[in-house]
Amino acid sequence: MRTLRLTRTRLRRSAVLLIVIGGVTLLSLRLGAQRGTDAAPADMLILNGKVYSAGTVNEAIAIRGRTIVGVGRTQDLERLRGPRTEVIDARGRAVVPGFNDSHVHFLSGGLGLRDVDLAGVASLREAQDKIRVFAQAKPDEPWVRGRGWLYSAFPGGLPAKEQLNEVVPDRPAIMVAYDGHTTWVNSKALQVAGITGATPDPVNGIIVKDPKTGEPTGVLKEAAQSLLNRVVPRPTEADRRSALRAAVAEANRLGVTSIQNASGSADEFKLYADAKAAGDLKVRTYSALSISPGFSEADADRFDAVRKLYGDDPVFRTGIVKIMADGVIESRTAGMLAPYAGVAISGNPNYSTAELDRIIAMMDKRGWQIMVHAIGDRTIRMTLDAFERAIAANPTPPRGRRHRIEHIETIDAADIPRFGKLGVIASQQPMHVVLGDMNMSKPSGPWPDNLGTERASRAWNWKSIRDAGGRITFGSDWAVAPLDPLQGIWLVTTRVTPTGMRDQKLPIAMAIDGYTAWPAYASFDEQRKGTLVPGMLADIVVLSRDIVAQPPAKATDVVVDVTIFDGSVVYRRQEERK
Repeated sequence: MRTLRLTRTRLRRSAVLLIVIGGVTLLSLRLGAQRGTDAAPADMLILNGKVYSAGTVNEAIAIRGRTIVGVGRTQDLERLRGPRTEVIDARGRAVVPGFNDSHVHFLSGGLGLRDVDLAGVASLREAQDKIRVFAQAKPDEPWVRGRGWLYSAFPGGLPAKEQLNEVVPDRPAIMVAYDGHTTWVNSKALQVAGITGATPDPVNGIIVKDPKTGEPTGVLKEAAQSLLNRVVPRPTEADRRSALRAAVAEANRLGVTSIQNASGSADEFKLYADAKAAGDLKVRTYSALSISPGFSEADADRFDAVRKLYGDDPVFRTGIVKIMADGVIESRTAGMLAPYAGVAISGNPNYSTAELDRIIAMMDKRGWQIMVHAIGDRTIRMTLDAFERAIAANPTPPRGRRHRIEHIETIDAADIPRFGKLGVIASQQPMHVVLGDMNMSKPSGPWPDNLGTERASRAWNWKSIRDAGGRITFGSDWAVAPLDPLQGIWLVTTRVTPTGMRDQKLPIAMAIDGYTAWPAYASFDEQRKGTLVPGMLADIVVLSRDIVAQPPAKATDVVVDVTIFDGSVVYRRQEERK
């Protein structure tokens, strides 16, 4: 009996030992396989940098295919260097996520690259000189086109047809203001378009006329610009493809790896889809479909079909609609709660309260994200009210709500905390502060002068909105302002505080987040981009210096050295190639 007990005991011990050995062996095999995967060579290594992301600072990044697989110390990731690994030595420079522009008109920006550039022109004479040189260089062009002029460059804030006639007397000329809401034309353009003193203003548009003669002055505001559409040559398909390629190259040069288009149509979407299929769309694109007054359930059905067609593709997709609810302050077409300074007009929103409520509720119910252009304090309040009513009336969509208001140039103090309470994102464009003549201690120009000191003191209140619990995101509004996100980062961190206004500057880390992590959230993309952590898409930018240790004092202080999109280098600055 004792012998039998000993035998059983030994058998049990042997069985336990075999189980332990087997378990250890299995665990070793698993760990070995894991080590083998981790130790496989990287396709690309970025070493010796200052990698800023998600509140941390690292030195190196490892990439396989389109994905980040490692972030950490250079000495740890060096082991992933293989014979075919592409190595970028960052040499202490800042490495940040690819920039994401939250509000851009990408195709318009690309088309505008071929026109006369009036951005930053400070006087009528300078504008005329640039237009003259451009026109003389293109004698065979049937129309002379340009964009970017500032209201402050002209006496009284608006140009006149005679000033354009002086430099382009022989053919039609059209020059769009920097904000896209006003167009300056010469007499030839008015003649070809059939615009006379007897032409009535279109809905939501103004043909500016001389109060004495009743004749057009050569300025068309808002929807009146559409009167040119029937006569101005439309871009051909080849023009549009070329413009998109030019826009992508410009984005790559500036470190922009994602954009959020603030307007679009099903026809334009095909252009992007074709570029993606050809491998030419090296910018992740989230495009809005544009809504117009009178939008119906049948229109919404067509939008739903377009959304289904493109799906949740990481390179090109939709899921957002754009509503243009008012105009701009410079031309006094933004909807204000009180009249503009010195005049009896307060601007009219493009929608009635009932119409805006109807459309927002309809699209919210269908699960669309909604972005609304709202610049004046009245229109901002109308939009917040419409969002609040839609939230109360409709069930929460499966992916949640991340509705947005675009621009928010001046806001009533009572509405600042409503962004946080309603979960509405404040999408703002920092360089508009410069264009609006507000980046100075004593602002003066069409924007502040039209509002008066009290309302101007709430200009672009992004820090106030954030401090009150709201989410913000930044963009350029290109072609309205330069596409360069580094100029925006400079403005956000150095913004001048006018007398009587609350300081709206943000620290450099937040400014970077404003063009990377925050836009990713604003487009439902925070799970795949916007931060540099393993598992994220490999969209990365190497800057010309450590921007955190040395924040830019001037808009031109920092440039992009290398842009990586989808795991491949798509731009390398000339100095970096040496």
